[in-house]
Amino acid sequence: MERIGFEPFGERLVSATDTQPQSRASKLLLRAGTGLFWSLVAGIVLARAAFFEPGVYDGFSRVASLAKSLIF
Repeated sequence: MERIGFEPFGERLVSATDTQPQSRASKLLLRAGTGLFWSLVAGIVLARAAFFEPGVYDGFSRVASLAKSLIF
């Protein structure tokens, strides 16, 4: 057992040369999933800004009202 090819717990290390090239469908799925994730993040942030109750935190009232006016 070579030390270079294994981590300290005995698992085999996979180098960049050992991996198979990704297929076109795999790359497309990765991009679609990443796009979906970030669009959901943006939607949640915008929804939180739109329905934010400005009276709770007075320091953010101007930002919340600006975001509300931009969205609606």
